[in-house]
Amino acid sequence: MGKPELISPVTEESALVRRLRENIRAYTLVLALLALWIGMAVATDGVFLAPRNMSNLFRQTTIIGLLAIGMTFVITAGHIDLSVGSLTGLAGAIAAMMQVRWLPALAQAWGVAWLQESWVISVIAILAALLVGLLVGLWHGVWTAYGGVPAFIATLGGLLIFRGSILGITRGVNIGPMEPLFRSLGQSYLSTGAGVALAAVTVAAIFLMTFRARRERIRHGLPVHAAWMDGAAAALYSALAILFVVVMNRYRGIPVPVIILIIAAMIFTFIYRRTQLGRYTWAIGGNLEAAKLSGVNVRRVTVQIFALMGLLAGLAGVILTARLNAATANAGNGFELDAIAACVMGGTSLAGGYGSIPGALLGALIMASVDNGLSMLNVESFWQQIIKGFILMVAVLIDVRSRRAKRA
Repeated sequence: MGKPELISPVTEESALVRRLRENIRAYTLVLALLALWIGMAVATDGVFLAPRNMSNLFRQTTIIGLLAIGMTFVITAGHIDLSVGSLTGLAGAIAAMMQVRWLPALAQAWGVAWLQESWVISVIAILAALLVGLLVGLWHGVWTAYGGVPAFIATLGGLLIFRGSILGITRGVNIGPMEPLFRSLGQSYLSTGAGVALAAVTVAAIFLMTFRARRERIRHGLPVHAAWMDGAAAALYSALAILFVVVMNRYRGIPVPVIILIIAAMIFTFIYRRTQLGRYTWAIGGNLEAAKLSGVNVRRVTVQIFALMGLLAGLAGVILTARLNAATANAGNGFELDAIAACVMGGTSLAGGYGSIPGALLGALIMASVDNGLSMLNVESFWQQIIKGFILMVAVLIDVRSRRAKRA
C-alpha cells in the first residue's frame, strides 16, 4: 500500500480558496437560484416548491435547456443564432402537420395501410422535424461560413422566414391532436422504480468518475484537491440527484423530456470538452486568426456548429409540440433570447472562446423559474417580458465586467 497523502492545513485552505475562486460564477448562480426559489415559495405560500410544480418547472426547462446547449457552441465560436425560437416553432408545426394532415392524406391517396399506423406516423413526424432543423442549421452555416454573411444577419433573416412559414403552414390556428407515441415524448413520466434505479446508477457514476479523475491526475503528476474535498463534492452531487428523484417521484415520476435533456447534455458536453469539434470551437472563438494558422478548417467547423444548433432546435420543437399536444402559430416566440440569456448567465462569453454547458443549463433553469413563478403570481405578460429583459441586460453586463477584469 502507498503512503497516505499528507496535506498541510495551509495547503488545504489554499486549495479550498482556489476551488471557490475557480467556480465563483457557478456558486453565485446556485445561490441566486436558491434565493429565487425561496422568494417564489414565500410569495405562493409554498405552492412553488410543491412536487407537481417542480415537475412542471423542469419540463419547462427542457426546451430552453436544449436550445442553450446548442447556443453554447454557437456563442463560443463567436457567433449568434437569432432564429432558434422560430425554428423550434417551425419544426413543431411540420411535425404536427405530418400527423394531422399530410401523412393521412398521403396514405389515403396511395392506399398504403402501414402509413396509417400511429407509431409509423409518429416516427416519420419526429424524423421530419429533426431533418428540418438539421438542414436549416446547415443552411445558416453555409451562409455564414461560405457566403461571408454575419451570423447575426443570416439568422435574423431566418427568424423572419421561419416565423412567416409557421403562419403559412398553420394558417394561424392550432394543429392537433398528436399521435400517442409522439405525445409521450412531452407528457410521459418514468415509473418510480425506474427513477430509483436511475438515482442509484447516477450516484455510482458520480463517485466512479470522481475517483477515476483523481487517480488520473495523480498518475500524471498533476495537483489534486484534498481527498475530503473531492469526496464532499461527490457526496453533494449525489445528494442533489437523490433529492431530485425523490421530489419527482412524489408527483408522477421523472418527466421523459427531462430524461431527454439529461441525455443530450451528457452527449454534447462530451463533444464540447473531449472532441476535436469542441476544441476547434474554443479555438475559433478565442482567436480566429490563430485557429486558421493552426490548420483548423474554420468554414467546416462553423457549418457543423450551426448544424448541431439546428438539430437541437428541431428536437426542442418535437418536445414542445408533444407537450402542448398541438402546434401553435406563436410557438417559440422569444426562445432565442431566453437561450442567449441562459448561456451568458452560465458563463459563456459573448466575445467567444469560452462557455459552459452545465452553466447554460443552470441559466435555463433560472429563466424557467422566473417564467413559472411570475405566471403563478398572475403577473401580466408585459411585466414578465420587462423583467426577463432586465435579466438579459444584467447577464450581459456581468459578462462584460468579467472580461474587463480578466484583461486588467
